[in-house]
Amino acid sequence: MQDYLTLQELRKAKQLTQTQLAETLGIRQATVAQMEKRTDLLLSTLRSYVEAMGGKLTLSVEFPGHPAVQLTGLGDTEEPAADRTK
Repeated sequence: MQDYLTLQELRKAKQLTQTQLAETLGIRQATVAQMEKRTDLLLSTLRSYVEAMGGKLTLSVEFPGHPAVQLTGLGDTEEPAADRTK
């Protein structure tokens, strides 16, 4: 698997411009530029960015001596189905 250190590198690897990504996200190109410069993003913002490029964001936690576990529900823009019924 190729490692990309920044969102900008990831976008460029997908051969997308900031303008193209902004159009997909429904935001301004300047906003994409700001996102790519930030070091701290909301998970929902990061998820939207990745999904706009056709990807899927996954989050896992690793502890020494234990297998990695996948976290779900963090950064979702909708409440999980179980929570909607309350």
